[in-house]
Amino acid sequence: MAQPAAVRSFLQVAVTEEVASPLRVVQIEGLAILKIIKHCKEFSPSLVTGQLLGLDVGSVLEVTNCFPFPIREEDEEIEAEGANYQLEMMRCLREVNVDNNTVGWYQSTLLGSFQTVELIETFMNYQENIKRCVCIIYDPSKSNQGVLALKALKLSDSFMELYRNNNFTGEKLREKNLSWVDIFEEIPIKVSNSALISAFMTELEADTPVAQCDYDRLQLSTNPFMERNVEFLIECMDDLSMEQQKFQYYYRNLSRQQAQQQSWLQKRRAENMSRKAAGEEPLPEEDPSNPIFKPIPEPPRLDSFLITNQISNYCNQINGVAGQSFSKLYLMKALQED
Repeated sequence: MAQPAAVRSFLQVAVTEEVASPLRVVQIEGLAILKIIKHCKEFSPSLVTGQLLGLDVGSVLEVTNCFPFPIREEDEEIEAEGANYQLEMMRCLREVNVDNNTVGWYQSTLLGSFQTVELIETFMNYQENIKRCVCIIYDPSKSNQGVLALKALKLSDSFMELYRNNNFTGEKLREKNLSWVDIFEEIPIKVSNSALISAFMTELEADTPVAQCDYDRLQLSTNPFMERNVEFLIECMDDLSMEQQKFQYYYRNLSRQQAQQQSWLQKRRAENMSRKAAGEEPLPEEDPSNPIFKPIPEPPRLDSFLITNQISNYCNQINGVAGQSFSKLYLMKALQED
């Protein structure tokens, strides 16, 4: 006789579903992407941010709508007005039956220079209330080169654990096997449109096989974009050099302290041998009150990790632009020879 299926209580179901599947895809509505691009381009080169609204469904984070934030100032009253503005916007969207669940935020960037401590702090603030949130980064300057520079980022779980404990020493990083490439995780983006919008876009397509954008791709001038990337790369290299000097200074002080400790220990052992010979009690071989036994704080490695990440980003952008430029030059050379 078949056993009846076990009936689970609501609490058991809730506990089971707490273990959510990992985030695999960020699905964005085409209208939300157009809103993000319009907001970022209107205020470029100033940096702007906005709220992402949608649903968290299994391994897919759906972004169905968004709205811009007012330009923030340092004044506390203006910051409070910004918070009230967000709440009012979400209330209005709820009244017209639009998704008003916060799933993250978007922000613009200049030449991919987004990997900062401020971005990590914003992530941690969102993580207090939203377990799975993403940040959509849009780069108008890179999009002008013919590429939709849109990416979805989240912090890795191992990095968030270290950041909460504020412990970025070399020992902890080795223990967690965490390197500079493990700070952010890029989530694939999938653009979603309704069947009606897709049909309308098909009707809008021109009948001519060649459009103006096809000619724009043959432009050989990439000097301004390449120049700015190289300038930013040089600045990051200078910052990384300064961070390395901090660590060199720390290790010099550490080796000097260890040498002083060894010298003091040898003197104390010689003194204890003479005291034993005299029948006296030996002195302890460690003296916490001595300044040479005070541990030297190790400088945090977060800044150097972020700078290294930023350098890698600039190098990838330079490689991409240089590769396209060489391809165009070889193409033009072949055309001229023919």
